[in-house]
Amino acid sequence: MKVKICGITDIEMALFAIENGADAIGFVFAESKRSITPESAGEIISQLPDGILKVGVFVNETKEMIEEIVNLAGINTIQLHGDESPEFCSGFSLPVVKALSISSTEDLSKINDYSCEYLLLDSPKGKYRGGNGIAFDWSMLADVELNEKKIILAGGLTIENVAEGIEKAAPYMVDVSSGVETDGKKDAAKIKRFIEKAKSTMKEEVK
Repeated sequence: MKVKICGITDIEMALFAIENGADAIGFVFAESKRSITPESAGEIISQLPDGILKVGVFVNETKEMIEEIVNLAGINTIQLHGDESPEFCSGFSLPVVKALSISSTEDLSKINDYSCEYLLLDSPKGKYRGGNGIAFDWSMLADVELNEKKIILAGGLTIENVAEGIEKAAPYMVDVSSGVETDGKKDAAKIKRFIEKAKSTMKEEVK
């Protein structure tokens, strides 16, 4: 099971997450309490291993601004977390993660509208487009035809429920932000335990 730690704002936590098995690190370039400047993200990304996904999170941003930040920060994957159309999402040379807010089975019907490399299924919109710490009903995914799309499960994941999320949704990757924080800050012990739990759950499922 692949794991993305999102909302990273310092090099120490980025490296700690990777050392403990994280496959992707997310940097938020949108309104959020976890937002980061392209310059600061670039300083962190320059010190990360090549094989890691360095994901830039954008919400209803212009294509020109996204490409400018991509070049400045050195991210290698674009996450679009707003109301971006399928046409907009297909207009980039880098891999794209399209986030969809899921509150009903009707929302899941949008999955096949997008041809992106990844689809991130998140909880319904709160104050911010992500990182609200709320899970959606994962059982809705049981009857959905995903057509082998790479699904990233997000929204309200914690150490306590990530195993259930993996078992119900069978995603390609799980994505966590607030679920590995204490008092609004990334917590190294929680990051370590979350990654361990997510990766061991997949092992148990394969046996």
